[in-house]
Amino acid sequence: MDKKKEFNKIIKDIKEIKIQGARNIARAALKAYYLIPTKNSKNKLLNSRPTEPMMQNVLEMAGKKIPKEKILNHFDEAQKKINENILKLIKNNQIIFTHCHSTNVVNALIYAKKKGKRFEVYNTETRPLFQGRKTAEELKRAGIKVTMFIDSALGVALKDTDIIFLGADALLKSGIINKIGSGVISKIAKQEKIPVYIIADSWKLAKNKIPIEQRNLNEVWDKAPKNIKIKNPAFEFVDKKYISKIVSELGVMGYLEFVRKIQIN
Repeated sequence: MDKKKEFNKIIKDIKEIKIQGARNIARAALKAYYLIPTKNSKNKLLNSRPTEPMMQNVLEMAGKKIPKEKILNHFDEAQKKINENILKLIKNNQIIFTHCHSTNVVNALIYAKKKGKRFEVYNTETRPLFQGRKTAEELKRAGIKVTMFIDSALGVALKDTDIIFLGADALLKSGIINKIGSGVISKIAKQEKIPVYIIADSWKLAKNKIPIEQRNLNEVWDKAPKNIKIKNPAFEFVDKKYISKIVSELGVMGYLEFVRKIQIN
């Protein structure tokens, strides 16, 4: 495959969510940019998923000639630190709830399992594209006991939940943007006094306003009858008041402390 075809395939896969997860999208975008390292290429990549600040930050670094290996090494080093931080949080025999698919969350849970922690995971299927299935499959392969719930049964799942781990697509000063459903999960958790931990690489901090992506209605109902309105928001905002702690490569801390620390760095 020539460089242009490979570049266009990556763009297509990002748009169609064949490549998913902020970290995977950022890695793929970086690969595509180095195939054709031009300003036009960067703009095409940014337009493929304008809701991904990690991709924006990585492409900005690449444009400033920061070595590719240094950028790629960050992902692995950050995950190692996140894994160690999560290991300290998990207690044996806990039920951990998660939503959608987060590479940071899944990798940290697999690491904890390998280190001897005993726990069960509840997760949601995450309609309409069922990213929760990917989470369930990856955890099952690692030998982790996992139960998947339909999205509308998340209230039932949370009744037995001890702790919630959510990923984040974007980190803002006032809270996070994550997969649709994260907001109601966090609000119920607040009422039920279940701690909500956001697991995310600090490179997901957004420097600009992040739009809430509205996905294709055909994902919800292909060939729907005429005059039926369908809303398919992919993400939603979760206010920091619903977040107990954020876990990043910088440590485990309150959200305001995290924002102050990252701005200093």
